[in-house]
Amino acid sequence: MELTEIQTATVITHAELLHHWLGHRALTRRVIAAFPEKELLEFSIGGMRTFAGMVIELLAIGAPGLKQMAGGETEPLNENVLEANSKANILQLWDEATELIKVYWDQIPEDRFHDKILAFGQYEGTIWFSIFYFIDNEIHHRAQGTVYLRSIGITPPYFYER
Repeated sequence: MELTEIQTATVITHAELLHHWLGHRALTRRVIAAFPEKELLEFSIGGMRTFAGMVIELLAIGAPGLKQMAGGETEPLNENVLEANSKANILQLWDEATELIKVYWDQIPEDRFHDKILAFGQYEGTIWFSIFYFIDNEIHHRAQGTVYLRSIGITPPYFYER
């Protein structure tokens, strides 16, 4: 018997993946909000960046990366664009980026998720792989922020409350 049709399995839909990521973004926002401003901007452990510095990296990746995937021009990764000089400013930038993620997400057709891209002009992979990296990277840095919060005596938001 000759196979004439390729079947694909869907484990999670386009909309469900966005919902999953937005749940992580909401949790990361609560971690940012849990920090006192001084510690958000200045506290670090073992030579690591401040949590504000980590959040700037996340802001430089998420919405700009999706913009490229949605058909925008490829721009190099740039963490020096954002002024993150206060907790209020960082939260505002986070909220603006989350809204942009929603806009760009809707511009990426589901059938393009296997397209190869060169994210930020240097990281080769598929669209789905890059999105998974964006989410994984956010989880990684949020965990560092959680350690920072615990070390300054603040109970962080529960990781499972997304």
